[in-house]
Amino acid sequence: MSLVTTRTMLLKARENQYAVGAFNVENMEMAQAVVAAAEELNAPVIVQTTPSTVAYGGLHLYWANVAALAARASVPVAMHLDHGDSFGLAAQAIREGYTSVMIDGSHSELEENIRLTARVVAMAEPNDIPVEAELGKVGGKEDDLDGGQGGYTDPAEAAEFVQRTGVSSLAVAIGTAHGIYAGTPRLDIGRLKEIHRAVDIPLVLHGASGLSDADVRECIQNGICKVNFATELRIAFSDGIKAYLSAHPDAYDPKKYSGAGRERVKQLVMERMRVCGCQNRA
Repeated sequence: MSLVTTRTMLLKARENQYAVGAFNVENMEMAQAVVAAAEELNAPVIVQTTPSTVAYGGLHLYWANVAALAARASVPVAMHLDHGDSFGLAAQAIREGYTSVMIDGSHSELEENIRLTARVVAMAEPNDIPVEAELGKVGGKEDDLDGGQGGYTDPAEAAEFVQRTGVSSLAVAIGTAHGIYAGTPRLDIGRLKEIHRAVDIPLVLHGASGLSDADVRECIQNGICKVNFATELRIAFSDGIKAYLSAHPDAYDPKKYSGAGRERVKQLVMERMRVCGCQNRA
């Protein structure tokens, strides 16, 4: 089937209390792994790229890979811009065929975040493209994204933000972090419950790489409908290649060692989909 938007898949997840896995990819093999995992588990899936990934390969190249996979897939596949850092990049992603975009104004003051997000929503709406935003600031560092120590989402501000922007989904800061955790994360589930009561749109969890399965499931029980995984996919792909080259030091065919990385990513994605509870939800 063709690429779909995230709108229906996230609303269905919210209604039935599971989450859709959203997986960041860096190359063709990782995209193949994500879609293959979704097909094997009959799960809806979101494939996403960050601005630094896009800068490396280009929006059209990543879109073309995922669109080709989606065209032959039997499950819903969405293509999402993760942490879009400007109005221009969000607009370009939509022009190239992305079916969902995030605009991340969380590093700005509330009024500027609202202004930027509302502008992207107004641009995306005629194209029926859902927009994700972030309020509060998810800490940690990944790619060029540096959230520092982070900052929690205020439930009252979340209600105002959603009402004034018309955003489709909201990434919340409840103690998660991008990249690799330095210690054991402590999630503010009470805050998540308050946000869930305050807004009537799907909530998104960033920084899930490194969280326990129990933590992820508890977040889903309290309103999270989309869970992002990035760092651990990169680690899995790299570990697969390293293991292959260690066992075959004379290997020179990229298909061989890249295939090993691809298989590691597929198995990890399937594990994460089961934690999200999205298997057999396509």
